[in-house]
Amino acid sequence: MSLATTDFDHPIFLESIRRIRLLLGESALVGVERELLERLVHSSGDPAIASLLRFSPGACAVGLQALASGAVILTDTAMAASAVEPMALRTFGNPVRAVLDWAPAAPPVGGTRAAAGMERALAAHPGAVVLIGSAPTALELLLERVAVGALAAPALVIGMPVGFVGVAESKRHLAASDLPQIRLEGSRGGAGLVAAAVNALLRRAWLDRQGDRPSA
Repeated sequence: MSLATTDFDHPIFLESIRRIRLLLGESALVGVERELLERLVHSSGDPAIASLLRFSPGACAVGLQALASGAVILTDTAMAASAVEPMALRTFGNPVRAVLDWAPAAPPVGGTRAAAGMERALAAHPGAVVLIGSAPTALELLLERVAVGALAAPALVIGMPVGFVGVAESKRHLAASDLPQIRLEGSRGGAGLVAAAVNALLRRAWLDRQGDRPSA
């Protein structure tokens, strides 16, 4: 499989991907799904993450279209937003916002600032691409509010909250939903991994715009 490049791919990144491909070997994933996995391994340093990655049917295609159309990217942390902004600026100029920008100064009773911010941010930006790497409460609120029709569904959810409290449950609820989604099972996740996932999609959408298609 040849490695398509962009004018902002560093030689160290390209060499890392070459080595990651050797480590991963054959895979059922092809095209952009494979590229996304490679970027996750690059960010985590762990090829075993391949066994945890899940895609709903057509999720990547939906994400590519939304990003290429300039969809807002909403993240649950400022850290994830900072990791995505450089790639967004180099490609389609998508606005990247942390939902905490909409959060109240203090958490609501029985809730979290991230969840409250997620509700307000999604109301302001229907059709956003949503990244959740740290706040399962924000993921649960998104799923609940979309399910009852109180919020419009996002274009894509990249659900990779990290940790041990409420994380596995929120991922199971995401898996049971009809939302286009990319997720990691179990306790793995974090800001760096959700950023890596959407950066892989941005990179691929940008290459597609230039007529460079991924090889199988």
